Amino acid sequence: MTSRAMRFPSAFTRIELLVVVVVLLVLLTLATLLLPGLARAKAKATRISCINNQKEIGTAYRLWANDNGDLVPPQQIQSKGGWKDLLARTNLGPICFTNYAIMHREFGESPKLVICPSDERQAASDFTNHFSNLSVSYFVGVSANDVYPQSIFGGDRNLGPGSVPANDYGYSPSNGMGNDVAVPIVGPTCWSLKMHSDGNTAGAGNILLGDGSAQQVSSASFHMNWLRNAEPTTNRPAGHAPSVPSIRLVFP
Repeated sequence: MTSRAMRFPSAFTRIELLVVVVVLLVLLTLATLLLPGLARAKAKATRISCINNQKEIGTAYRLWANDNGDLVPPQQIQSKGGWKDLLARTNLGPICFTNYAIMHREFGESPKLVICPSDERQAASDFTNHFSNLSVSYFVGVSANDVYPQSIFGGDRNLGPGSVPANDYGYSPSNGMGNDVAVPIVGPTCWSLKMHSDGNTAGAGNILLGDGSAQQVSSASFHMNWLRNAEPTTNRPAGHAPSVPSIRLVFP
């Protein structure tokens, strides 16, 4: 019986090895070129999703008002379903989420509408036992007046003081205790480097206006075009009136 010679796979030739290296370099170059673009596209998509959420919130306000004396929750008294009575308190931050829980039917029982896809926070499973500030991405402009279309009804929670964006969520603390802030209409304020500010060192965010529309804004445009033209608050608690014209924003 003759024995068969064992055959071993031949090693790469120099040309084959060179081709593999070239292919790998091309793939690496393509990845380097494409990944930033994909990241920007994803960031743009999540910002659009977030601004659509705020438009839905604007619609919820209008629907709720239609059934409640043409007033939104911060303008309607508690006995009629709102929370206007509570505005006499000095800090409504811990109960910011209540504003949205009141409108749960108008949201179609979907807590996802009050969470931005770019936020670190996660949507609650419902508007009852599992709903809190930690399930909310948007501040409430309790100073807003429905007869003043350009008043600031809400916006991304990563708004903060100063002119240099911080790497946090601004006025909105991480512990979920919220914040009740008198923001001077002359500023300075800016969006922090969270949510929609990735790659934008000047900061960017979304706002909801009194007419139910939503706007994408930079820190500069928010300050110059919206904050300066906002209707100053008149509903601060007694003894806590701001020293300069301000709007009252309640953060989750």
